[in-house]
Amino acid sequence: MDELVKNLIKKYKTNSPFELARALGIHVRFMDLGTDTKGLYYRKLRRRFIVIHNGLPVEWQRFVCAHELGHDRLHKGINRFFLEENSFFCPGKLERQANVFAFKLLSAGSSPDTDESLDSYYLRIGIPPEVRFFLED
Repeated sequence: MDELVKNLIKKYKTNSPFELARALGIHVRFMDLGTDTKGLYYRKLRRRFIVIHNGLPVEWQRFVCAHELGHDRLHKGINRFFLEENSFFCPGKLERQANVFAFKLLSAGSSPDTDESLDSYYLRIGIPPEVRFFLED
């Protein structure tokens, strides 16, 4: 996964999930997905889509886009939903992989400063602090 992220960033010269999605031909849309779904990825008629809940804060929109981009890169042919962590859905291996992909993409080229808390680090690089719970599995 590290090599995949590194190659994406090198080829497209960005770690922005929105710019990467555009470069890869993935259509990103925003709409109301209700209270339990942050985003989803699907393919229809050979077109790929990432749909992000329009009520999310900007840092969450960015993370969800990166997460769904992870599904596109790692789980080809599988449509996935990114559900709230407190839903009855138990995130499996594919969800954890997409979370790790998103974190690696968004944190590429960055690391916590000396004596910097994880919350401050996440805030500095634009990753929601709540993401830590997704990554600690």
